[in-house]
Amino acid sequence: MPDPFDVAEELAHIEARSPLLVRPGFLIRRLHQIHSALFTKETEGFNITPVQYSVLTALAEHGEMDQMTLAHEIGLERTSVGEVLRRLEQRELVERRPSREDGRVRLTRATRQGRNHVRRMTEAVARAHERTIEALDGPDRDLFVLYLARLVEANNELGTVPFRLR
Repeated sequence: MPDPFDVAEELAHIEARSPLLVRPGFLIRRLHQIHSALFTKETEGFNITPVQYSVLTALAEHGEMDQMTLAHEIGLERTSVGEVLRRLEQRELVERRPSREDGRVRLTRATRQGRNHVRRMTEAVARAHERTIEALDGPDRDLFVLYLARLVEANNELGTVPFRLR
């Protein structure tokens, strides 16, 4: 763990370059942009967005589910999930059907092709995650991810759609 005085001094130098560089909201948004670009580069050829990958991964891991449950699994608005599902269904990566219990509810599952897609993307996605935090050394990487997880857990209910924490 770095000395708190060293951290304060380093933050002062960073802030002198740009006040935005010490604002968590700006930094989170900017890092998300960077990660999205890395994800796109690393998964080139798979033709899938990070959100589509999240949806497909949740379905591959948890099996068939309705749109609202899926929305909570990945912390995304139900309408956005619906749009993503429509695109994935067009590519035959997922399939939807009416629920037997409630015809108003549509259940979605990853197709064999969708599950294979997730499996084939695993290494490329891992590289995108690795590249996102490669500027940090091992212990700092772990601390960074730990702090992000703590912030998400502490503020989860404030999101538009809370992420389902187990």
